[in-house]
Amino acid sequence: MEQRVSLITLGCRDVAAASAFYGALGWTRVETPEGIVVFDLVGQALGLYPLDDLARDMGVPVDRLGTGAATYAHNVRDKADVAALLDRARAAGGTVLREAHDVFWGGHIGYFADPEGHVWEIAHNPFSRLGPNGEFRWEGYGA
Repeated sequence: MEQRVSLITLGCRDVAAASAFYGALGWTRVETPEGIVVFDLVGQALGLYPLDDLARDMGVPVDRLGTGAATYAHNVRDKADVAALLDRARAAGGTVLREAHDVFWGGHIGYFADPEGHVWEIAHNPFSRLGPNGEFRWEGYGA
């Protein structure tokens, strides 16, 4: 298995509402067959898929699926961008779980949940500079 992620699929009870939320954050959908919504990202894609269908595809009961103890991180270039993006998520119908704040390792983070409960971390990491297209690497992209 190559060390990469191609597609992150979020199971959604209301795909249309989830799609509208990500659209309000400024993301653009790509053309897809009916039944799935996809946003191309830098190097991978994010899919929104009906939760019942996802459970069926996996062969597990839908109540076994949930939003779980996972976060999806979106790193930003500047510290002030953390609060600005949390405000945008709130305005789009998301729930801010924790406002922007400094953390012990020297970064600045905050958390929001989308309307389906999927948790996003918004982070500024001054030690991991983003690439020219927003690419993230743990060790950063140089000076």
